[in-house]
Amino acid sequence: MASFLSQYTLLKLLFVISLFQISIAARNLGELVQDQSQLLHYHNGPLLSGKISVNLIWYGKFKSSQRAIISDFVNSLSPSMSKTEQPSVATWWQTTEKYYHLLKKSSSALSLYMGKQIIHQDYSLGKSLTTRQIIELASKGEQKNAINVVLTSSDVTVEGFCSSRCGTHGSALSSINGRQGNGKVSKFAYIWVGNSETQCPGQCAWPFHQPIYGPQTPPLVAPNNDVGLDGMVINFASLLAGTATNPFGSGYYQGAAEAPLEAASACPGVYGKGAYPGYAGNLLVDSATGASYNANGSTGRKYLLPAIYDPSTSSCSTLV
Repeated sequence: MASFLSQYTLLKLLFVISLFQISIAARNLGELVQDQSQLLHYHNGPLLSGKISVNLIWYGKFKSSQRAIISDFVNSLSPSMSKTEQPSVATWWQTTEKYYHLLKKSSSALSLYMGKQIIHQDYSLGKSLTTRQIIELASKGEQKNAINVVLTSSDVTVEGFCSSRCGTHGSALSSINGRQGNGKVSKFAYIWVGNSETQCPGQCAWPFHQPIYGPQTPPLVAPNNDVGLDGMVINFASLLAGTATNPFGSGYYQGAAEAPLEAASACPGVYGKGAYPGYAGNLLVDSATGASYNANGSTGRKYLLPAIYDPSTSSCSTLV
């Protein structure tokens, strides 16, 4: 994978996945030419199944209105929200279900629901976090049948943030079950996403901010009027799709395990049909606010979500 610094003269900033430490995958910044004619390969590892809670761990200062943007997105993933005005977040999520259908196991069904929210406003670990500290924070959530999501505020720096990644997903050893009686190590899945509003919006909040590199097209209006949080939704959605289809580094991915492409990172920079470097695609526009979006969520919210690689069509699936 080409390094971040070598991308200065390239026309587009793309996102790829890299593995770090224990099955850790990060939504990275970089350029990689992809052959999208092939399916992401299944590497015979376990996927998440059954009812899985999504627990949100807020680190740093967030307004309640900002927390609502993320929690409403999680609530919008529920199948019960499929009747929401189309195109919907629930419909977007259904593309990930196709990976489970490929396994042809009735027990492989996955259902996400909103779990607990844990708020850490006192910066107990400081304002500069390492990957190990992110895992420490993630471990504070429920570790059984759960995905723990650490969200850091705009004044918190994280190892690799902006210089190489916008967020991370992976797994870590569970402190609850540890090593099970059958000799297998028990793990839990986690995600980290940072608020890039003041640190690197041109890298991690595009297309709501002009990119640092590539075509300087005007930024789009963020659907929730918050560049940082709407950018976090994009990164969170991408990593959540990767977690569902490759939670422990042995599920569905393409390429080398050290730099795999996953369900959403296989379609970098694509949000609507007709997308090309520097152009997110043909999107819907809210007539009242001028905001660009491609999915409707709960409580009337609108979101911009990344395309997901569809294994049934071997192409990037977009809602619009």
